[in-house]
Amino acid sequence: MHISSSKPRLTFWQLWNMSFGFFGIQFGFTLQNANTSRIFSTLGAEMGDLSVLWLAAPLTGMLVQPVIGYLSDNTWHEFWGRRRPFFFAGAILAAMAMFLLPNSSVLWIAVAFLWMMDTAINISMEPFRAFVGDKLASEQHTAGFAMQTFLIGCGGVIAGLLPTILTDYLGVSNVPVNGAIPDTVRYAFYIGGSVFAASVMWTVFTCKEIPPADLEKFKQERKANQGFFKALVEILSGFAKMPKTMVQLALVQFFTWVAFFAMWVYTTPSVAALVFNTADAQSPGYQEGGNWVGIMFAVYGGVSALAAFLLPVLARMSSRKFVHMLCLVIGGVSLVSMFLITSKSMMLLPMVGVGIAWASVLTMPYAILAGALPANKMGYYMGLFNFFVVIPQIIAGAVLGPVIKNFFHNQSVYALVIGGVCMIGAGLLSLLVKDDADTARTAVMN
Repeated sequence: MHISSSKPRLTFWQLWNMSFGFFGIQFGFTLQNANTSRIFSTLGAEMGDLSVLWLAAPLTGMLVQPVIGYLSDNTWHEFWGRRRPFFFAGAILAAMAMFLLPNSSVLWIAVAFLWMMDTAINISMEPFRAFVGDKLASEQHTAGFAMQTFLIGCGGVIAGLLPTILTDYLGVSNVPVNGAIPDTVRYAFYIGGSVFAASVMWTVFTCKEIPPADLEKFKQERKANQGFFKALVEILSGFAKMPKTMVQLALVQFFTWVAFFAMWVYTTPSVAALVFNTADAQSPGYQEGGNWVGIMFAVYGGVSALAAFLLPVLARMSSRKFVHMLCLVIGGVSLVSMFLITSKSMMLLPMVGVGIAWASVLTMPYAILAGALPANKMGYYMGLFNFFVVIPQIIAGAVLGPVIKNFFHNQSVYALVIGGVCMIGAGLLSLLVKDDADTARTAVMN
């Protein structure tokens, strides 16, 4: 548990600086989420193969995040601190990958660069979650994660709109020539890589980290933890030592992330089919649909940015798990409703509900979890928690393609319906989570 009195209360701008890197991280993720299916389809991927090709992203997260969390817990440098070396290295690698991915000439190269990009993003992203637990007293955890969510939303809005801005206002071509990826996508990724690096560097060079309370003891423990097999045993043994709250949240996360994976993979072909009446990835209509999906994702990013600061207020009035339940149910119903929509403008409405859910997904589980974790293993457990983000995506990646192909005749919108039902289920399960903040509040009232 965290001892609040040992950490000073941070100002708004200190919270801003320590979270600003997430603006760039989400800039990269939104470009990836909104355009990867479009890139794969343009390079010749079949509908039934999309979810499998996307497996690069969750597999990378599963392998990278616990390791980076463990390494960052056992890192301390007088200048770089604990988490910031990983912010820095991941940002450089991610920017490189974002310049390379949209220049892929064949499908397998694009998949390889997606692996590289997602690995790099995970190296930067994972320590950001632990950064909040490191620097903030427990009563500021929700505010800290809300600030991250706000900046994530802002990054998502701009990145989602970028291909359309390039097409409509700057005259960049949105047409795939000779099967190549359109210029709009390529230029958007170039801008995204630059923004990613600059944003993360802002956090790296404007923030300081709190050194271990007993530096000599930390050095001795770090020396004792060195060695590949010792580290591997320590990483794997954590599953048996997970706090009860983490186990309960894991089930909520499972169904939540099936839903988001389905949305990211299948929104582009669904919108192309329902609104633009095409399944041909080489057609202008499909590429226009790809741009419109960017706008849709910008809407849910913008809504999440606005909702981020409302969630802590609602949580104080009720509870974090009740707020999370309500947000997930709204998001799930919104995803299911896309099945009924054929109007371009009306497709924006479900994204409002998805944005409300997204704000809560990025805030509430981590705020609840941070209060239940030991401070000296914050990075490791936050990385381990990511297993319950990526495992459902891996399962969804393996299952959704065959299900859509064999049961729904390649009508990808049914994947969105399945995702919506899963999100509603996740919301109901969140009511079963034990939140230490609720226990403390009850004790005070009594």
